[in-house]
Amino acid sequence: MKFDHLRGTPGSRTRLAAQVWEGAKVGAEAARVPELSEVEVPAAMKEEIERQMAKYPDPRSAVLPALRLAQAEYGWLSPDAMLQVAAVMRLTPAYLESIATFYDMFELAPAGRHTIYVCTNISCSLRGASDLLASMSEATGAPVGGSSPDGEFHLRSFECLGACDIAPMASIDGYYRGPLTADDTKRIVDEVRAGRSGSELLPDRSYGGDYARRLGERPRDGEGAR
Repeated sequence: MKFDHLRGTPGSRTRLAAQVWEGAKVGAEAARVPELSEVEVPAAMKEEIERQMAKYPDPRSAVLPALRLAQAEYGWLSPDAMLQVAAVMRLTPAYLESIATFYDMFELAPAGRHTIYVCTNISCSLRGASDLLASMSEATGAPVGGSSPDGEFHLRSFECLGACDIAPMASIDGYYRGPLTADDTKRIVDEVRAGRSGSELLPDRSYGGDYARRLGERPRDGEGAR
């Protein structure tokens, strides 16, 4: 059986295939939801997942924010991380993995602590995205699609980040910055290494759209920052 919707991340296809076939066996036990008493979950992560679940009539609607929380906690969605989310949400790990393998921003293998996505779609490409990506790779020490040897950075090219008006641009730990030049990459990397958060980087290049507003980086007109 082929799982064409999966991204081919090493191990993900094998794990999910095994789970699907196990569930398909006649007479096999149904997929089991892990008990919270059996799984150690960080208290703050559990509390935030439950807060997200309370927002929706169907708690399963909180799967994406719950997986994002787990990835922020551990740096990637390991089988143990998904087991913890499953225990809090009362879902099977296979259900969570079927979702995590579909969405491209979930990491299913260990990755660098800080994630940098460089947009390489047409608007950014026309304005120097390839040079920006090469310079970012040199500054971080991370190959494109991989992590730096020191485990600090994970670098990827990204087909579209939806911010053509600030091309060429990049997302650093979820914060959009642009327009960027190759000369900006060393400054970004040095500041991240010095402990500055994504929200503090290059404030004059921050993105004034809804994404930044949702993160609390910029207020909506007439509103205080949230």
